[in-house]
Amino acid sequence: MRDNAKYQGIFPAFYACYAEDGSISPERVRAFTEYLIGKGVTGLYVGGSSGECIYHSVEERKLVLENVMAAARDKIVIIAHVACNNTRDSMELAAHAESLGVDAIAAIPPIYFKLPPHAIAKYWNDISSAAPHTDFVIYNIPQLAGVALSSSLLREMLKNPNVIGVKNSSMPVQDIEMWRDEGAIVFNGPDEQLLSGLCAGAIGGIGGTYAVMPELYLAIYSLTQKGEIAKAREIQDACCQIIYKLCSGTGNMYAMIKETLRNMGAPDIGGVREPLYNLAEGDKTICSACAKQIKELIKTYA
Repeated sequence: MRDNAKYQGIFPAFYACYAEDGSISPERVRAFTEYLIGKGVTGLYVGGSSGECIYHSVEERKLVLENVMAAARDKIVIIAHVACNNTRDSMELAAHAESLGVDAIAAIPPIYFKLPPHAIAKYWNDISSAAPHTDFVIYNIPQLAGVALSSSLLREMLKNPNVIGVKNSSMPVQDIEMWRDEGAIVFNGPDEQLLSGLCAGAIGGIGGTYAVMPELYLAIYSLTQKGEIAKAREIQDACCQIIYKLCSGTGNMYAMIKETLRNMGAPDIGGVREPLYNLAEGDKTICSACAKQIKELIKTYA
């Protein structure tokens, strides 16, 4: 019997952790994993957009997941994003993830070439077949993948007994209601609407800014479960303001987040990989202000 209850809660999207020379740092991966476990998160989403997956080789992605699992095994739930832009590499990562004992794998649709639904379904089912004993989560992020999940495609995928649901990063909250009505569990994707997504029936959230302020997203989740929506809305509004600040710099948002984490005393996990843009003049001032604001909000709400 499948245990979907373990997916209820807050899953920070794990950030790429680099050494000073720009290579993957196993030590920093483990340190950052332990840091997030200490924050009380439900689990981690490893190897997705926030993990800069499209800029990593297959071997680098394996290295990241191996070190996350070394620190997180039997402590929190791990969902590993395994999609590459070809089926063979994706299946290799899926089999590797299952061998490490992850709780679930996830995959976006193939990007660049626009494929018909039957081809996307085959791609996802082929990936799932490489990890036959592991739950599978569809990652719907049409604004980046270039293709949107449809109800008919979801129904087709739910014929696969391993498919449990959707990480939904489309902006319409209505999509969460639609996927839930099809019988899937749904993770809210857009951080700016975690509260709305939970109210629409999302089982939890997977988010790219969760790891820089997990205490606040955990508070939103807890308050929503208690029906204290007004207070949860206050925190959601505050989180949105921080997100807008993190996006206001010249550097890529994840470079801004990593600098903000350093300001908060979190492990140093390096910068971002080119062509993502690292910090520019003035960005550190914004990051310092974000760190200060997050600390104040944690004192108030968490």
